[in-house]
Amino acid sequence: MWSAIIRTLTPRPVSYGEGLSFRPGFVRAGAFLIVLISATLLATPACSRAQNSGPERDAWQRPAEVLDALGVHAGSVVADVGCGRGYFTFKLAERVGPEGKVYAEDIDNPVLDSIRDEAKKKGLDQVLTVAGTEEDVSLPPANLDVILAVNTFHEWQHYDEMLQGVYQALKPGGLFGLIDRSAETGHPRSYYYDHHRMPEALEREDVVRRGFRFLREEHGFTRPDDHSQFYFLVFEKPQ
Repeated sequence: MWSAIIRTLTPRPVSYGEGLSFRPGFVRAGAFLIVLISATLLATPACSRAQNSGPERDAWQRPAEVLDALGVHAGSVVADVGCGRGYFTFKLAERVGPEGKVYAEDIDNPVLDSIRDEAKKKGLDQVLTVAGTEEDVSLPPANLDVILAVNTFHEWQHYDEMLQGVYQALKPGGLFGLIDRSAETGHPRSYYYDHHRMPEALEREDVVRRGFRFLREEHGFTRPDDHSQFYFLVFEKPQ
């Protein structure tokens, strides 16, 4: 298997003009292969850590407190934007009950298929999956009481368009809960995209600029395995 990959990764001769060519040796191919293997081995634990839905995450993420802070109750209509594997989707579904509704939004269709299957197994008819895009949350207008976005805003390269969709989907007086990984200020936005985190001040500025009213910052979170810090901001669509 790996020999086939090495053959694939070994570059063909590259022309540099005037009849010259250069073939990178196996050292470069080997280095690239090491990076590939390392990424393969590390990807699964990182994904598992980020999307952990068991009691370990419950202990530090405190989902009940998050839902309390946003006033989610039986009958609420809510959305989990960038829902991933649905950690908060199913917490929300339990809270709103059969009288409520939970829109699980993501751009990853296989993930949405998994959530749909899990909701069906659990008899959670209140969970509806939504295939969004990088520019549109694709939620029904003026219909939601609460929208929650957890550890995802730092990926929104079309953040103005996404925030416009969030704003339009909320009822007047609806709340937008934003949880994201802390970062130091002073870097260009591209740096934060690459490092999957973003300063609280930058995200707050982005959201307020789209017409939201900043209400408060709730108690944040610390992920114990790597001590990453997460802030929790609450915004309101003015009535």
